[in-house]
Amino acid sequence: MTTREIVSDCILFHPIRGIVADLADTNDDAHRAAGELLDFAAAFDLQGNLWHAYIAWLLATDENAYSLACERRNAPRGSIATIAASDLSAIRELFDIDLKALFGKFADAIQDYSCDNDVKRSRAMAGTRIAALCSALESAHSAAEFAAAVADWYRRFGVGEYALYNAFRLISQSGSTQIELQHITDTETKKLSDLVGYELQKKQLLDNTLAFLDGKSANNVLLYGDGGTGKSSSIKALMCEYADRGLRIIEVFKHQFTSIGELIGKLKDRNYRFILYLDDLSFEEFEIEYKYFKAIIEGGIECRPSNVLIYATSNRRHLIKETFSDRNDMHIDDDEVHRSDTIAEKLSLVARFGLTIFYPSPGQEQYLQIVRELAARKGVTMPDDELCRQALQWQMRGSGKSGRTAAQFVDSLGK
Repeated sequence: MTTREIVSDCILFHPIRGIVADLADTNDDAHRAAGELLDFAAAFDLQGNLWHAYIAWLLATDENAYSLACERRNAPRGSIATIAASDLSAIRELFDIDLKALFGKFADAIQDYSCDNDVKRSRAMAGTRIAALCSALESAHSAAEFAAAVADWYRRFGVGEYALYNAFRLISQSGSTQIELQHITDTETKKLSDLVGYELQKKQLLDNTLAFLDGKSANNVLLYGDGGTGKSSSIKALMCEYADRGLRIIEVFKHQFTSIGELIGKLKDRNYRFILYLDDLSFEEFEIEYKYFKAIIEGGIECRPSNVLIYATSNRRHLIKETFSDRNDMHIDDDEVHRSDTIAEKLSLVARFGLTIFYPSPGQEQYLQIVRELAARKGVTMPDDELCRQALQWQMRGSGKSGRTAAQFVDSLGK
């Protein structure tokens, strides 16, 4: 029986029919099919039975009525459960198919694949979760156990790209209402504890985020202050540290604010906690995107769902550029009568953030303490007085005292 015939009656998992048929069939070229599986293995750093891993990936990413219900931890019953059991029984048969019929002389290599490869840690989460589902499926001794392993995986990790990746970038086409999310594989691996200093600021951010993850009330957050003080790094650290608790970060750019409403609609029914990450947020006088943003963050007709928050960073305390003329109720070159209303509108954007956290530039002693800590972590053994002298010289030639400057100086030591 061919792969097409095995899965021809799948209803809920119908995308598997086309994907599997395209990859391998008794009438297809075994060289091509084996090559595609090797590319798949390299993308996720997979070992062992690549056919099993491929089927596991198809199951992990197939968003359908059954998998989404399991993600929401609702035990599907009735017709949907019956249909899912039938589909998964067929998929198990596909899982255990004789690989020699598909891959010929390449079957042994596909069944027991190994490769020594230095893979970036950013790919580890997706590959690890695919491997975990694959292992659970291989341990199943019956169709019922196979189906139970799939359902359990959905309940633990969810389904689709959110289950495999923790960071995304919003992609929107100019002049189009269509949006999509592009997963980001090369992400930072630092945790909050790796960031030196700013303990109070980190605690405020962490407390708010943990409340969010626990389903409690939490605020949108604005992190503001001088450049290089760790605002963006603090948010990225949360992404690394709490991905296993369902936290996902989506990077949104200023020109995409008109798409945020549609994005939130896409996220609200998923069993994850999403932070919309807006880096280096500020507006010039002529930019009106802030009006869309203000309506989205708070004040629109539709309530913001409880599983979405907005975290923004800015070098400005007041996000919209303000001039002295804004403070005059009448200006000789302007027909606006009540200019105080203008400044009130501009300041109202900041007020929409329930929590604002200030990251000031460090003083000299704080800067040197950051240098000492980073140097110690890197194994630098330079005498303290010489280390401090060079660090102060470095910041005078650079962009002033900041955590970023301290890190750049320690990196320059080449240890």
